[in-house]
Amino acid sequence: MSYQKINNLFGWLCFTVAALTYILTLEPTVSFWDCGEFISCAYRLQVSHQPGYPLFAMLGKAFSLLSLGDRSKVAYFTNLGSALASSAAIMFLFWTITALAKKLLVKRGELQTTTQTIMIMGAGLVGALGFTYTDTFWFSAVETIVFSPAMLCTAVVFWAILKWEAHADEPGADRYLVLIAYVMGLSIGIHLLNLLTIPALTLVYYFRRHKNINFKNTLIAFFAGVLLLAAVQFGIIQYTVKFASYFDLFAVNNMGMPFNTGALVFLILLIGGIAWGIAYSIKKQKPMLNLIMVCLAFLYLGYSSFTMIPIRAHANTDLNNYHPDNAFKLGEYLGREQYLAPPLLYGPYFDGKAIDQKEGVMQYRKGKSKYEEIGKKQELIYDHNTIAPRIFSSDPKDVSFYKDWLHLADGQAPTFTDNLNWMFSWQLYQMYFRYFMWNFSGRYNDQDGQYSTKGVDGNWTTGWLDHNRHLPQSLLNNNSYTPLYALPLIIGLLGAIYHFKRRKQDAMVILVMYFFMGIAIVLYVNQYNLQPRERDYSYVGSFYAFAIWIGLGVLAIADFLMKKMNARTASYLSIGICLLAVPALLAHQEWKDHDRSTKTTAHDMAYNYLMSCPKNAILFTYGDNDTYPVWYDQEVENIRPDVRIVNLSLFAADWYIHHQQQIRMNQSAPLPITMAYDKYKDGVRDVVRFNDAKIPDSVELKEVFDFVTSEDARAKVEYQDGSTENYLPTKNFKLKVNKAEVLSNHVVSPDQKNRLADTMEWKYPGSYLTKGNLAMMDIIAHNDWKRPICFTMGMPDGEMLGMKPYMYKEGFIYHMIPFVPDLAATNNQIDKTNTLVMYNNMMTKYKWGNMKHARYLDEQSAGLFYHMIMINFINLSQNLAQEGHPDMALKSLHCFDDVMPAITPDMNTVSNKYYIADSAYHLKDINLGNKYINHVAAYVKDQLDYNYSLLKDNADTVNVRDIQMGVSVINAMATLTKQYRQTDLNARLENQLKDYENKFSAVLPKQ
Repeated sequence: MSYQKINNLFGWLCFTVAALTYILTLEPTVSFWDCGEFISCAYRLQVSHQPGYPLFAMLGKAFSLLSLGDRSKVAYFTNLGSALASSAAIMFLFWTITALAKKLLVKRGELQTTTQTIMIMGAGLVGALGFTYTDTFWFSAVETIVFSPAMLCTAVVFWAILKWEAHADEPGADRYLVLIAYVMGLSIGIHLLNLLTIPALTLVYYFRRHKNINFKNTLIAFFAGVLLLAAVQFGIIQYTVKFASYFDLFAVNNMGMPFNTGALVFLILLIGGIAWGIAYSIKKQKPMLNLIMVCLAFLYLGYSSFTMIPIRAHANTDLNNYHPDNAFKLGEYLGREQYLAPPLLYGPYFDGKAIDQKEGVMQYRKGKSKYEEIGKKQELIYDHNTIAPRIFSSDPKDVSFYKDWLHLADGQAPTFTDNLNWMFSWQLYQMYFRYFMWNFSGRYNDQDGQYSTKGVDGNWTTGWLDHNRHLPQSLLNNNSYTPLYALPLIIGLLGAIYHFKRRKQDAMVILVMYFFMGIAIVLYVNQYNLQPRERDYSYVGSFYAFAIWIGLGVLAIADFLMKKMNARTASYLSIGICLLAVPALLAHQEWKDHDRSTKTTAHDMAYNYLMSCPKNAILFTYGDNDTYPVWYDQEVENIRPDVRIVNLSLFAADWYIHHQQQIRMNQSAPLPITMAYDKYKDGVRDVVRFNDAKIPDSVELKEVFDFVTSEDARAKVEYQDGSTENYLPTKNFKLKVNKAEVLSNHVVSPDQKNRLADTMEWKYPGSYLTKGNLAMMDIIAHNDWKRPICFTMGMPDGEMLGMKPYMYKEGFIYHMIPFVPDLAATNNQIDKTNTLVMYNNMMTKYKWGNMKHARYLDEQSAGLFYHMIMINFINLSQNLAQEGHPDMALKSLHCFDDVMPAITPDMNTVSNKYYIADSAYHLKDINLGNKYINHVAAYVKDQLDYNYSLLKDNADTVNVRDIQMGVSVINAMATLTKQYRQTDLNARLENQLKDYENKFSAVLPKQ
């Protein structure tokens, strides 16, 4: 069999192994984070968040059709698309490794031996199958996310440049360069990750075509690649649209033509110019110009997928992020104008004070018949600046984290040393190299580890000494504990060293690819604060590059073994060792925490949110995991189409308010927002500041709203520069309650009539109103109780306008109900429930994500949502008992015990499980109470024993909070078991309490 056939066969074998792995562990429905939005936008070809993923949406739509009309299967098939794309990336990785391995072993024109073929195939198998089972890549491969097809594009272009290099002297070889340009153009509609290969590809071209290779020319080629990357990223992707927008501005404002006419003319001129350039290059026989123009044409052809964005924005789809229906909006959309752009080369420290401002370019928005000037961009000038600013955010939360991380005292000014310390210790180590080590060394658990380099949560490990460190059994027995003994790391480093020794140029190409797809992203993104989630997926391209060296590590080990034995034996032994040390080890260790085939948490939690809502409710959500799965459930599976979903994270944007005001979504009418667009459009009432008018009493909400939206000069405050703006005159609001309307609209049941207040009164907690706050005031003031107003359970109190006293849990949502606040009953407003409605929802309507029997629960399921579910059951049980329903209270506790797994993800869960035991004892179910006391006691003992070992070895690493909480819980359980006469259990707890009080006397608070 020829080498080519063998190479193709083993490449497809890698595809098959990867595909089977990913299909077997595929998430069966929607998962957390962006996946719900991506599937919704794919299924109905809608506009997702910036900078847009149109080709990804179209590919997702194609895979969704495999569901054959079964909406509940749509997510499975879009997830399948990711699995197959990832598997194809593995196949191209195999062919990339074999191409590089062949160059190492076989000189050009030399006859290839069987042993060399074996070693080449072994290198490809080890590297490709090893990467198949790495933590980060596997995570993305089993859900609908852009990184899977993005990595396929990356794998294809790198394979293609090696194919070009191998055939560069043959006629027609440049077709591979055209393929690269086309795939890169396509990849823009998926994710920009692929563009970061450009500097590495440029070096390959330089090393193959240039005759005088030296350090100076190599450096020039490298910077040429960087400039080419910048030209594509900014020149083609962004400035093409910017030029189109200014053509449109001239056509609309100066020539009176319809919107988008000028943009269309520009596109016609662009296409015509490229066509003319190609014709000219052929006529004048200029092959290099011809290649450049053809590549540019195919790059734009791929990029043309973005025409979908304004087309679908014009269609007013339900999800229409940023509403980019014109060239100016599309340019802002592509430039991610909605997000904070961190300074890169020069900017302020976090303590910098604004001393001046300078004007930038004029901004425009689409008006009724012309583009309107919003005003020029304003850039603040600060008094304390630095080059390469890293610690620049002045947000109080960010400043607090900077100071904690860098050990800065209050009032201490940061220095350039602090700036570099943050870059190296947090940005590069904590937020990149920690992730790198997860994949190739091992990982303690899947907890968030951004906060500290110490401890085990979210940290990397080799696993070699873990069992000698007295680690808690809760960690060692957890599915997310995945020690890899650093074997993939060691083999990859051996491969890198071997590569640099044997073919320095090729190794340099891989190093450049590794740098740009990893460290360069860190430097460019310039993360300045704690992230909502771990960001390892952003750097998967650099892990891909390192996997190439893992494959070449086979050759390094074989080369060493050949000094001890014959070549054939050395090659087989090297391949066998590396297959066991990398893909076999990774598959064994990683499978248990990547098998998502048995959980449906995200889907079912979103289902519960929707099913909690009364008919025709307005449901305010907050953040990604409160929103995206809910979008999916409604947009794709048509669950509760009558509920209006409003994401408060977007509600401060004028386009989103306008969209919610104008568009009927599914079966829900537009929001009852009364203010005209001109009152809240971009640049108008962006912020309404509080200016105390000393009003003695609470003011009707409608009057406050009318005042802050009034154009009357008397409703505005004038500043020294002569400008005026509306202001908030009071924070004390009230809303008269029409009890007849409340009853007729079924907000409460007739038997709850006597609990209704005549007037709701509350205090607004903020010092200013955002557009979102203003729109919410409008809704509440003018809704007249026609549509129930609900908030998801995870909503921060500050997002409810201060109305928490009137928010009642009915499951996973708070429902705004005008009951007279019972301040004497409890000061803990979180515990208030509309109890019988909540009982019916939780006991008869909800689904629980198969959490009890799932083989693996991700951090969001086991941490965030498990905790929320437990809190709900505790609240429900306690309030049922308090309201005289002990049987129902006990049933609710048993329901939790029946549907939830016996896990304790962290010490925060411990105190809540204590309350389950407390309630069970109170309801006379001693066995259930003992069960939870034993469960909590075992976990607390495990954690305290671990902290005691730390206290003896290194007192600075102990978790004082966990110690204090653990001892406090043991004390409470000892008291509880004594109260309910559980003698044996009480004796054990009393002994533990004395023991730990003695051991931790140095860190426990003094009595």
